[in-house]
Amino acid sequence: MKWAIIVLIMMSLIGSMMWVMPTKRQRFLADLRMKATRLGFQVQLIRLTPPRAMGEVEAETFSASAYRLPRLDMKKEQRDGFKEWRIFRQEAISNEGLPAGWCWETGERQLTEQQLQQLNEFISELPDGIRAVESTPIHLTLFWDERGDEAVLESLKQKMQQMLEKQF
Repeated sequence: MKWAIIVLIMMSLIGSMMWVMPTKRQRFLADLRMKATRLGFQVQLIRLTPPRAMGEVEAETFSASAYRLPRLDMKKEQRDGFKEWRIFRQEAISNEGLPAGWCWETGERQLTEQQLQQLNEFISELPDGIRAVESTPIHLTLFWDERGDEAVLESLKQKMQQMLEKQF
C-alpha cells in the first residue's frame, strides 16, 4: 500500500509538470516570433473585428498575430498626406477595386488605379493564412495565422519590403 501511494504521488507530480510545459505548437510559435523579431518585424497578438461579411448580422471578432514592418524612410509631408487603409480576406459589400474574397474596412476609393493594381498584385501573392493587411504612415501590417515556417516568414518580409518601397 505504501508503494502505491508513492507511485500515485509521483504520477501526480509528473502530470502537473507536463501540464505546464509548452506544447510543440507553442514552442514553434515562440521560435517563429523570435526569428521574425530578428528579421525586423514587430509581432503583436491582437483581436480584430472585420466589417460584416455578406449575410452576417454582426461582425465576427477573431484573434490574429500582427506582423509589422515599420516605415523608416517617410518624410513628414508624406506622412501628413498619407491615406491609411485596411483590407480583410472575406466577402463584403465594400470591395471596390479588390479581387473577389477581399473587402475594405478603411480606405475604399482613396487609392489611385495604379496603387490598386499594385495592391492587388501584392495580395495575390500572399498565403491563405493572411487574414488582413493594414497600411499606415507608421507601418505595414499583415495579420497572419502563423501557419508556415521560416521560409514563409522570409518571403513575407521580402514582399512587404517591396510594398513599403511604393509608399502607400
